[in-house]
Amino acid sequence: MKTALGLSLMFALTLTVCVQADDLILKTGAAAPDFKATATCGTEISLETFKEAEVLVIVFNCNTCPVAIAYEDRINELAKNFKDRNVALVTINNHRSETIEDMKKRVEEKGFVFPYAYEESGDSARAFGAKVTPHCFVLCKDRKVAYQGAIDDSQKDPKNHYVKDAIESLLEGKTVPVDYKPAFGCGIKFKQN
Repeated sequence: MKTALGLSLMFALTLTVCVQADDLILKTGAAAPDFKATATCGTEISLETFKEAEVLVIVFNCNTCPVAIAYEDRINELAKNFKDRNVALVTINNHRSETIEDMKKRVEEKGFVFPYAYEESGDSARAFGAKVTPHCFVLCKDRKVAYQGAIDDSQKDPKNHYVKDAIESLLEGKTVPVDYKPAFGCGIKFKQN
């Protein structure tokens, strides 16, 4: 029993990666790169798709990472809570082992109210500097990075809600109180080129 528990803990620790400030490709205030991804409904999406939104939240995510799974309901709640306040949220999956069909099933099972898109090449995640799932980017109206990193400070009982606070600040015309917190989750498994 101890061996199984030890192996499980070791496996969980090897899965979880933390993106540190030195690893950031986009700094606060940097213009967000454009992307092209295919939503589960079949529509191609890009930054232009969300041009009317006051705030755009992009979450690099997947179906299989335990950390990403733990955050699915919170991501969906964020989208629901801000839907009527001119905030758009999109998740992009770049994992090489997942398919758009897997994602369609997840959308149906979870009732996602936001676009869930697949971008096989991984170009979007690389351009943003996303290395883990989930990794969030909150963009202001000018599509500059206002916040990036973790959704909040705990998978189980969060006290600090970084993404929510960043959205609220932008909608109120205020400076985002925290512009970066290390994203943690499973490393994105990019397709081999």
